[in-house]
Amino acid sequence: MAPQLRALRRRRGLTLEAAARRAGLSPAHLSRLETGRRQPSLPMLLALARIYGTTVSELLGEIPPEHDPVVRAGRAEPAEADGWVYHQAGGPGRAMQALRVEVPYATPADLVRVHPGEEWLYVLAGRVRLVLGETVHVLDPGDSAHFDSLTPHRIGAATRGGAELLFVHTLMQSAAADLCLGAPGHRR
Repeated sequence: MAPQLRALRRRRGLTLEAAARRAGLSPAHLSRLETGRRQPSLPMLLALARIYGTTVSELLGEIPPEHDPVVRAGRAEPAEADGWVYHQAGGPGRAMQALRVEVPYATPADLVRVHPGEEWLYVLAGRVRLVLGETVHVLDPGDSAHFDSLTPHRIGAATRGGAELLFVHTLMQSAAADLCLGAPGHRR
C-alpha cells in the first residue's frame, strides 16, 4: 500500500506537506506511511482516499473485475492497519464504499475525525463504542448508526475482544472536503 500512497499523492500534484496538512498528519508521519514504516488507521485511509480522489479499496490494492457487482468471499486478501482489519464488501470506483471491519478495543488515543460525507455502520459481533460529538453510544450486535461525517466522531470496540462491523461511507469530492479534511479546528 505504501508505494500506492506516494504515487496517488504525486498524481494529485500534492507535496508531502500539503497532503499531510489536509489529512491532519505531520509530514513525517505521512512519509512513514508512504515508505511502509507505519500502517494507516481507517480514519487515515478515509482521509487519504478523499484527498487523492480515490477509494479505500484502491488504496488497499483491491481491484476486482470491472463492472462485477458481486464481491465473492475470499477473493481479496484482508488488509490490516493499526490492528484494524479491512475486508472488501463493495466494488471499487463508487461514491459509496463498503467494508467489513474487525475493530480492536478502543483506546483514549483514538482520533476524532471530521470530514464531508455520511457513514453507516452495523455491528456484527462484539460491542462498539461510537462517540458522536459529546455523546457516547454503545452498540450491540444488530445495532446500527447512520450519521453525517461532519459530526466529530470516533469508533472503537467497547469489548476487549474487539468487534466486527459492516461499514459504509460516501466518498465526497468537493471544495468543502479540502477545507474540512484534517483542519485543526475540527479535531479534538
